Amino acid sequence: MPPPLQTTIAGSLPKPGWLSPPGQLWAPWLLHDERLVEGKRDAVRLALRDQEQAGIEIVTDGEQTRRHFVTTFIENLDGVDFEHKRTVRIRNRYDAEVPVVVGPVARRHPVFVDDARFLRAATTRRIKYTLPGPMTMVDTLYDAQYRSRERLARAFAEILNEEARALEAEGVDVIQFDEPAFNVYFDEVRDWGIGALERAARGLKCATAVHICYGYGIQANIDWKKTLGAEWRQYESTFPLLAASAIDQVSLECANSHVPLELIALLEGKDVLVGAIDVATTRVETPEEVAATIREALKYVPPERLYPCTNCGMVPLSREVARAKLMALGAGAELARRELPGRAKKGSWGSRRGV
Repeated sequence: MPPPLQTTIAGSLPKPGWLSPPGQLWAPWLLHDERLVEGKRDAVRLALRDQEQAGIEIVTDGEQTRRHFVTTFIENLDGVDFEHKRTVRIRNRYDAEVPVVVGPVARRHPVFVDDARFLRAATTRRIKYTLPGPMTMVDTLYDAQYRSRERLARAFAEILNEEARALEAEGVDVIQFDEPAFNVYFDEVRDWGIGALERAARGLKCATAVHICYGYGIQANIDWKKTLGAEWRQYESTFPLLAASAIDQVSLECANSHVPLELIALLEGKDVLVGAIDVATTRVETPEEVAATIREALKYVPPERLYPCTNCGMVPLSREVARAKLMALGAGAELARRELPGRAKKGSWGSRRGV
């Protein structure tokens, strides 16, 4: 059984400058055709090397094969028009030009399965694959077809379940659904968001996770955080719902935030991926700072259920900064692990759902 405090990351890492322009969301590809395919795979190899050298135990592909964590999946579906975009308010926070749902959405072919197969063959470590969550997909589109956020989310949930089952069949150990929208639309989370998320994960035997954060380290998100006051208690309404759900793991933001860490006690019975790396700053944490975040979280979560992680994806950062933050995460987790009294009792790792 692996030791406690197994490290992982939320998902994305910066791409090499020869693949896409750095520091941008929706950055265009700089390669084309077969060179693009080869370039993406080389970038995945580099992302794996950076994680493995830092001692990250549950690795991802760094989302090197997609331009954006939501729209790359959507652009492979039927029923969505990417040519005639509309402006919508994303997460009630900033305006963006987004695709339009113009017909019934459908998945006609696998989206990330080939990429997951490559990732599985490229590393002996456990792998996590990320997918956008149904509510966040809805919140990143203009809907001219369903005229109902719930109906569209449930349609996406069925599509996501098809993709997730195919990823699991390729040997993926953890499938994570990214739901930053859960930190905004609390009534919808209660009324249908949890149900749509569970539908997306239905029948999976691998571990399932949901990532809920306060967004990438972009200026719109940084400015929004400044309006949230001295304590960020958004998780307080969502965590009890997730604790009662069928989802195995919850990934959240902790480092350099105003989230009262005692809120994670509301996730009793779940694996908790504790964000110990702040992705909204270029300042690199020291291993001791990472360990301090982990120690505080251990007051509320047993070590066999706690997984040191990043607050969110690191794609907006430079590769140099991201690599240094990975090293700090791995070293800080090792510091905290050495301080544990004896060995952690037998828990989720090695006994839960293929993780």
